[in-house]
Order: sequence, then C-alpha cells, then structure tokens
Amino acid sequence: MARLCCSQRIWSVFAKKRGLTRKAGPPVHDDHVRRDFTATAPDQLWLTDITEHRTDEGKLYQSAIKDVYSNRIAGYSIDSRMKASLAVLALHNAVALR
Repeated sequence: MARLCCSQRIWSVFAKKRGLTRKAGPPVHDDHVRRDFTATAPDQLWLTDITEHRTDEGKLYQSAIKDVYSNRIAGYSIDSRMKASLAVLALHNAVALR
C-alpha cells in the first residue's frame, strides 16, 4: 500500500513528524536519590522541574518544587527567562512556606 500511494504521490495527513532522533547524553548531575522517589516524612525529599509555557506574549517559564511525601507543590517561581535565579527563587519560596 505504501509503495502504491508513493507512486501516485498520495500521502497521509497523519504522517509521522520527522524530527531529531538523538540519544540522550550522560546525566548532568549525580543521582543522589538513586531513583527511589519515596519519603517517610514531610520535607525529606523534594523534586524540581522547569516547564516552558507558550503564550500569546511569548514564552513563560515556571519552576516548581514538589514534596514527595505529601505530593504537593512546596514552592514555585515564574519568569519570562529561564535563568538559574528561577530555580533559586522557587527554592527560597519553598523554604519560606515550610
């Protein structure tokens, strides 16, 4: 079917998107929790992530810190640029709220 469609220059509108197929590189930092995402008490283990949100006015970056025990966001920060201060402000926010 693919050969016949190709010869007639017919393509599916649901074609696979062709993108970069790179393999992940080595980890940037050491794995201090050894992939064990469990905690027996609050504030023992926090996880963090930075997310990019596209808006009509441009990109917006959010850094959040999550407490593994309670499964809640302990602190966050939002900025229009992804800088190191974004993660630092999220950490300060989490410490202040705890």
